[in-house]
Amino acid sequence: MSTNVYPDNFIDDAIRSDIEKGRFTSVHTRFPPEPNGYLHIGHAKSIVLNFSIAKKYNGKCNLRFDDTNPEKETDEFVNSIIEDVRWLGFDWEDRLFFASDYYERMYELAVRLIKAGKAYVDHSSAEEISRMRGVPTEPGIESPYRNRSIKENLELFEKMRKGEFAEGECVLRAKIDMSSPNMHLRDPIMYRIRKVSHFRQGDKWCIYPTYDWAHGLEDSFEGISHSICTMEFEVHRPLYDWFLNQFEDLHHPRQIEFARLNLSHTVMSKRLLTQLVTEGHVDGWDDPRLPTIAGLRRRGFTPSSIRNFCHRIGVSKVDSTVDMAFLEAVIREELNKTAERRMAVLNPVKLVITNYPEDKVEMLISENNPEDDSAGTREIPFCRELYIEADDFMEDPPKKFFRLAPGREVRLKHAYIVKCQEVIKDAQGNITELRCTYDPETKSGGPEANRKVKATLHWVSARHAVNAEVRLYERLFTRENPLDTEEDKTFLDYINPNSLTICTDAKLEPALKDAQPGKNYQFLRKGYFCLDSKYSTPQKPVFNRTVTLKDEWEKLKKKMSQ
Repeated sequence: MSTNVYPDNFIDDAIRSDIEKGRFTSVHTRFPPEPNGYLHIGHAKSIVLNFSIAKKYNGKCNLRFDDTNPEKETDEFVNSIIEDVRWLGFDWEDRLFFASDYYERMYELAVRLIKAGKAYVDHSSAEEISRMRGVPTEPGIESPYRNRSIKENLELFEKMRKGEFAEGECVLRAKIDMSSPNMHLRDPIMYRIRKVSHFRQGDKWCIYPTYDWAHGLEDSFEGISHSICTMEFEVHRPLYDWFLNQFEDLHHPRQIEFARLNLSHTVMSKRLLTQLVTEGHVDGWDDPRLPTIAGLRRRGFTPSSIRNFCHRIGVSKVDSTVDMAFLEAVIREELNKTAERRMAVLNPVKLVITNYPEDKVEMLISENNPEDDSAGTREIPFCRELYIEADDFMEDPPKKFFRLAPGREVRLKHAYIVKCQEVIKDAQGNITELRCTYDPETKSGGPEANRKVKATLHWVSARHAVNAEVRLYERLFTRENPLDTEEDKTFLDYINPNSLTICTDAKLEPALKDAQPGKNYQFLRKGYFCLDSKYSTPQKPVFNRTVTLKDEWEKLKKKMSQ
């Protein structure tokens, strides 16, 4: 499936209808994040959707920051969002905007509403305003300040801007309909006092527009044709329309809602992600266990895999949860075709071939990717002392264990058949060395190259091995929906204790010495990996597992329940 455009959906139907009716002559969308956290895979769906739709109709897409909450917004979040959108492969050209750039214009429109008798300064407390709004099934109660004169409201609003009132002392509200069944139309708050510095505006402002007042205006100012939002904003649409309808000289976009992306075994709320980060449950916003774009990038997901995932899950108006296994299947499918193969031993035990010459080193040839002939081949050094995985050997194996055991033969990948002759242990009884013999006739091209054995093991030359740390990631939560909690528990109680396993003494083949961040590899029999961009050093590289070779979650869940 193409990763350039979405397949047709109900949004296309609406856009085509608008163009045919002459409501809009061109398509102009936007991606409008709040810079109060890092973006996650749900935002990726919106990014891909908005930019792809613009491309599909030869239109434009803006990147705009809804920076109306100075207490939670920072340059760090702005920079991370810019990096994420660019990394995903999208370009807003010269159309980078901030809501704060429009503050003066928004203020002027608020003054016009006051002059039209459609906005007033309210000195009621937050608790009183909430109580007076009531419930959807019963009319609300009008504020005692609702019928102040236009002159008084203008004076009070100017004093609010000058900082003459304390935080929480008063707000500016629109005068709409306190009996509306839509609670958002019951005299919504337009401005509140916040005496904190804004990361872009400094101390220029001490009143800040609410999201509902600012959002529709921003779309209007930028000439957006189609404001594509998630379904929770559907009930806000009548309010956006009401605000814009008060000004005949303002452009009026069309809002279309779609279902947000929910992903199993994780949380997507910025509030909860912030809690995970600030309380130290994860290693920052770019922790590879998080659904953040930064975390997925560090884990080894590619921009094309995320775009492809977003296209394949499609667009609808019905909420649903996508299994994490599907996201993993998409990247696994891509990496199977593109990732070069390497050998890595994560939990090593030494294997000594006693009848192999001590000083001899052979260079064996292996294909880089059997799925791609153009990937070429590489040389792998082979010598007397090797490392194999500790769990590829059992001293007293069960019936269905076909790997190495005393007196048993296995093939070493790309090399020879070896037979275990002796097991060496330390004083505590731990296996420290396996002594084997090899059959020189079983090398590729030799007389017995095709002799059958029941297992083939990967290995690394001890003399040439690269010492590394390898991190194995699993789902962050054991529960499909961590928010579906049992009594007296929170989502934190379902954090998977096995979500990160660190192999501190991994041995890698020497071809991985020059690995670079952003390049993926398949470690034979272990999964797909990439160099960690955060902790790797030239002295000791760190690799993150992107995904296993196949979905092993069911097996892992059984282990955790035992």
